[in-house]
Amino acid sequence: MNILMVGDVVGTSGLDFLRRKLPGLKRELAVDVCIVNGENSADGNGITAVSAESIFTSGADVVTTGNHAFRRREAYHYFDDTECLLRPANFSPSVPGHGVCVLDKGRVKVGVINLMGTMYLDPIDNPFLCADELVSSLSDCKIILVDFHAEATSEKKAMGFYLDGRVSAVAGTHTHVQTADESILTGGTGYITDLGMTGPLESVLGVVPSIVIDKFKYNMPARFDWKQGKSELDACLFEIDDSTGKCLSVKRIRILED
Repeated sequence: MNILMVGDVVGTSGLDFLRRKLPGLKRELAVDVCIVNGENSADGNGITAVSAESIFTSGADVVTTGNHAFRRREAYHYFDDTECLLRPANFSPSVPGHGVCVLDKGRVKVGVINLMGTMYLDPIDNPFLCADELVSSLSDCKIILVDFHAEATSEKKAMGFYLDGRVSAVAGTHTHVQTADESILTGGTGYITDLGMTGPLESVLGVVPSIVIDKFKYNMPARFDWKQGKSELDACLFEIDDSTGKCLSVKRIRILED
């Protein structure tokens, strides 16, 4: 089974580029399941029902999020009502939505888990302990995929090794810069520290560079403006053995707009 996991979609540029490129990419790679992180898809700040639906209709089977999941209050009900829109599972159980879903593909069930790290991010429940509980609850899923939304590369690497042999793939999101460490770990789990970003190419994580430069230079508050123009789509393709749930190959993907 071919699993495509796509990096954080940023703003209207990211949504438009995803819509133009994802359908053809799925056909080219014979993708069976597509997971897209969409937490910055609403003008670069959170997610709404409209931006989530745009991602789904572009070809995503599951939309994951992260620390900006609840920036838009109007989306709260959508998290509750939409089975395949996930927020980090280690958020409080009192918040809207859920952090895991199951796709029944006929010959095999695919479990998808969304987790968030705690280093340099909001204090929430321990993602490692939460992962233990969720993996155990998905015992009927031969394939389990994890979007680990985290700031620190060390925390992402640790999660990959922690879940090695227990899940099919662990892909990091959040930092918007694609890493070149795609691999298959010893226990058969596919891994990449960060998928990257789907959004404006000549930007700082999606933001107009001059704004971010001034923020670093003068240490003053700044209102972010999201860059427009040419875009990129960053992703990773995991080939998973249906019978064992082990990863057979990992291919890093980066598509740049002409």
